[in-house]
Amino acid sequence: MDAPGANNETLEFLNLSWNHLRMKGAVAVSAGLRVNGTLKILDLSWNGFGNEGALALGEALKVNNVLVQLDISTNHINNEGAEKLCKGLEVNGNLRILKMSNNPLTVEGAILLITSIRKNPKSRMEEINISNVLVNENFLNLLDAVCQGHRELDVIYGGVGGYISKKPEQRSDPMKLIQNYLNERKLRLLDFFRSMDKDGSMKIPVAEFRKAMMQQSSILLDRAQIRELVQKLDGNRTGVVDYSYLKEQKPAQKPKEEEEEEP
Repeated sequence: MDAPGANNETLEFLNLSWNHLRMKGAVAVSAGLRVNGTLKILDLSWNGFGNEGALALGEALKVNNVLVQLDISTNHINNEGAEKLCKGLEVNGNLRILKMSNNPLTVEGAILLITSIRKNPKSRMEEINISNVLVNENFLNLLDAVCQGHRELDVIYGGVGGYISKKPEQRSDPMKLIQNYLNERKLRLLDFFRSMDKDGSMKIPVAEFRKAMMQQSSILLDRAQIRELVQKLDGNRTGVVDYSYLKEQKPAQKPKEEEEEEP
């Protein structure tokens, strides 16, 4: 029997979640990934791949240069499995979204994942979801360093150990900060977005938008504020910031009193 996806020449999305796939299934799927040239999105969540399955996937990622999104949430993968998966992440130059939530990872596994991106100058990773993992200050410092070289990267984690009992840090609304900046310089929000729009389509890929915001020196936003901003601008998680609605908005008119006072 051929490995799933090995002979596929057209399929770009495959959902194999909730299929009770174990190690043998993981090996078969991974064998298909090694030779597949079309599949871009693969959902393997809620199976039982375990660490050996993570090893097989890591080996497949070493040679696969097409897959863009991989979901292996809830697959009994612990730190050992994450280390094996990272062997592939260290060389893969195309994967952009990795979902690994609800696996028994700890902060050590999270650090392994981030380190694999740091080791890979070709990495195009945009999002790693480990939303159940409690991280620490060492992880945050490493993430700051990694994001300097991969500004499009966003890591979704569960919280920060040692800070839970403290009052959450109050952050300014990122959209208000941007609007205040534009108002001071008499600039329009439309022009602000256009400065990041490379092809003039009025749709900016989220990764490019995140990278541009990280590079802003005039409006200083941290990762949490940029994530909040992205959630507001791409609430439906389409992967793009669509600002075409601003084109229809008319410039604000001056109050009548001000118009009458002008000579």
